[in-house]
Amino acid sequence: MIELLQNLIDGLGRGSIYALLALGVAVVFGVMHLLNFAHGELITISGYAAYAAGQQGWSWYIIAPLIVVCAVVASLVIERVAFSRVRGESDFTLLLTSFGVHFVVSAAFLLYVSASVKTYPRPGWVTNTYSVGPLNIEVFDTVVIVVTIVTLIATTMLLQRTMFGLALRAASADFDTARLMGVKSDSVIRGAFALSGLLAGIAGVFWLMRAGSTTPSAGIDPMLKGVLAALIGGLGSLRGAVLGGFALGLAEVLLRSRLPDSIASLTEGVIFVLIALLFIFRPQGLITVAHAERV
Repeated sequence: MIELLQNLIDGLGRGSIYALLALGVAVVFGVMHLLNFAHGELITISGYAAYAAGQQGWSWYIIAPLIVVCAVVASLVIERVAFSRVRGESDFTLLLTSFGVHFVVSAAFLLYVSASVKTYPRPGWVTNTYSVGPLNIEVFDTVVIVVTIVTLIATTMLLQRTMFGLALRAASADFDTARLMGVKSDSVIRGAFALSGLLAGIAGVFWLMRAGSTTPSAGIDPMLKGVLAALIGGLGSLRGAVLGGFALGLAEVLLRSRLPDSIASLTEGVIFVLIALLFIFRPQGLITVAHAERV
């Protein structure tokens, strides 16, 4: 029982990061019907910003806000440079554009920065633990869970109690009708990308803290985790994205601890098999949603 509780706490810490990534993916999908495979590049860009700041000896109290700002700005720039030019095109065109952005950003860092791993100092408390009875809990997991809960509450209030949230929810339900009712498409789409970047930035702070390094391909793993979590929860559902993130994090930790040592390295493969089975028996994900009309 103690081991199970320990695994649940570890899984919630990991799943919290996935939930924030998936929520950012779901926000953009809800408005543009775009599965954004360039989402992980926000963390790649932020990672190099963290490296540059670390080289200057900046404290993580400054680096963390810098990561969030870089993610928001990068998201808005990507929307302006790439996605604004293909609005109204087919879903396949939007998908190819997101892949194109992913490869362009990776290639730019590879060609003009370096292919080598760039490391930066991590906060000392990242590896600290504290005891609650028989449980040894990482300070990092506690901070991630608390920040995620606060972020989710703030996002919920933003969507439920502000005019921007009302416009975003209306656009997610039926974009054409929302525009007829006076919702400005440019403002909503840019707001969605800004919110997506903010969520990616908050997730990126903890992702980069734990990693302690970045590379031109650093965004692939967080992109896959965010997209998979959004698909598991039900693409287009914000609640589903959060649920999918926690489910994915818990599955990773529980499988890694329960599988025999001889096949523990196959955890990722087992998870993909389980996800495939989920899509066979419930292709709409854990939560069924009515997909938004494409912009």
